[in-house]
Amino acid sequence: MEDTFSAALRQTANLMEEELGKLLPTGTGPEKSLHDAMRYATLSGGKRLRAFLVIQCADLFDVAREYSVRVAAALELMHTYSLIHDDLPCMDDDDLRRGMPTVHKKFDETIAVLAGDALQALSFQVLADPKTHPSGSVRAALVHKLAIASGAHGMVGGQTMDIYADADEVSMPVITRLQQLKTGALISFACEAGAILGHAAPGQISALKAYAHDLGLAFQITDDILDVEGESKEMGKATRKDVDAGKATFVSLMGLEKAKIHANMLATQAVGHLSMFRNSAELLREAAQFTVQRKK
Repeated sequence: MEDTFSAALRQTANLMEEELGKLLPTGTGPEKSLHDAMRYATLSGGKRLRAFLVIQCADLFDVAREYSVRVAAALELMHTYSLIHDDLPCMDDDDLRRGMPTVHKKFDETIAVLAGDALQALSFQVLADPKTHPSGSVRAALVHKLAIASGAHGMVGGQTMDIYADADEVSMPVITRLQQLKTGALISFACEAGAILGHAAPGQISALKAYAHDLGLAFQITDDILDVEGESKEMGKATRKDVDAGKATFVSLMGLEKAKIHANMLATQAVGHLSMFRNSAELLREAAQFTVQRKK
């Protein structure tokens, strides 16, 4: 029988498929291949954990689902753009994503670049739309926060560090900062977005940001562990790529067992930050455990 967390995560995935399906463009003109690539990449499944975090954090403040679902969808559009570009030959050069050919393999490299660009623009378009929230100041805050989280001081900055960092010079502080930017910034936005929608108090925002900080690092350490221990078929993508490329990871720096201990410690810390929300945050607590227990 499906547990409460798994049911809630699946419900989020279903909500995202429906909402994203409505938001993504369709067309029969010259740009059809662009629209097809955008839909192919975005509607190919995935955990939808970031969307889940937006909705659950917004639920803490009784935000209407019609608002939080749109913000969650905007974040999924941004995340999908990052995956398309991350898979490109000039980046990680991956052939598979979620068990399917990556966008540049299914279409071509030019369409992959353009599809990522269009998804990023659509993400901000959705956030700025009055349908997302009646308050212009709330919408502006969401756009501002996502711009920071996804740009040079966030995800793109972290990706740059990841590509150009010399593995021999990467220390624990360096890789921690790298992953806080590359992976953690969008996770942090997910949690803070729910608080922005709910006009949360400063102390509540701080608690959710601290939760997101520890959750994001636990998520990335688990990714590094799965790159070593995971099965390609189950993961839906190539494994051991970091090892074969000689890249510095949490596992290469800490060792496998210490990395597992550290990930679990971070998940426990993340749960501790939610004490002020009492029982209302139970699904967020379970999300922290899911992050380190997942197999893909």
